[in-house]
Amino acid sequence: MEISFKLEVFEGPLDLLLHLIEKNKVSIQDIPIVLITEQYMDYVNHMETKDLNIMSEFLVMAATLLNIKSKMLLPKDEKQETSEEDPRQELVERLLEYKMFKYISLELKDKELDAGRAFYKTPTIPEEIKDYEEKVDVSVLLSDLTLAKLHRIFETVMKRQTDKIDPIRSKFGRIEKEEGNLSDKMEEVARYGRLHKNFSFYQLLMGQRGKTEIIVTFLAVLELMKTGEIIIKQDNLFEDIMITYKEAAVV
Repeated sequence: MEISFKLEVFEGPLDLLLHLIEKNKVSIQDIPIVLITEQYMDYVNHMETKDLNIMSEFLVMAATLLNIKSKMLLPKDEKQETSEEDPRQELVERLLEYKMFKYISLELKDKELDAGRAFYKTPTIPEEIKDYEEKVDVSVLLSDLTLAKLHRIFETVMKRQTDKIDPIRSKFGRIEKEEGNLSDKMEEVARYGRLHKNFSFYQLLMGQRGKTEIIVTFLAVLELMKTGEIIIKQDNLFEDIMITYKEAAVV
């Protein structure tokens, strides 16, 4: 019984080698030459092509691989002071160069396909404007225009734009309106009091997000003092104010 092999078609021996390296998930810089050579020879032995030109390319590469394999199997001379050149180096450089050109060709192929989907309209100029001629010859008009003149014009335009900017107002930030509701803040302070019982005024203010909220919080404390819901105490001048929440207070 015959065994049939379905072989992939490769552009050449380097294409086959690149395929084997990617298939085995190994680095081009560190090719396991024994494994790759065996797989390469297996492919060559099952090639069905009768084209001698194609076969000769693959056989030359096979001989190169076997030569590299034999060099790597030889014992290293420990007495030799200088490090020997890796016998795979030349092959690695050829593979890297081939891989680069292969990927470039794929990119060009994609661009060719994209270009094939583009269509261009034949120019159609209405009769009434076909024979129109410019009243002013642009080439003559710009004949004495130099790069230096263009630069001066550009600087003049940019200076005019800079002069329009108010040096004071341009530094102003964005002013946003802060909302504050005294009733809501009183309820918030009361909840805080029921939770903490005794706390400092500074501690209460630390949780506020802006100036407006701090002011509203201060007003809320004053209102809760009026209703008897909280009691404040300060032992010495400039010390922190202590606040005590009264459980039985009635609003």
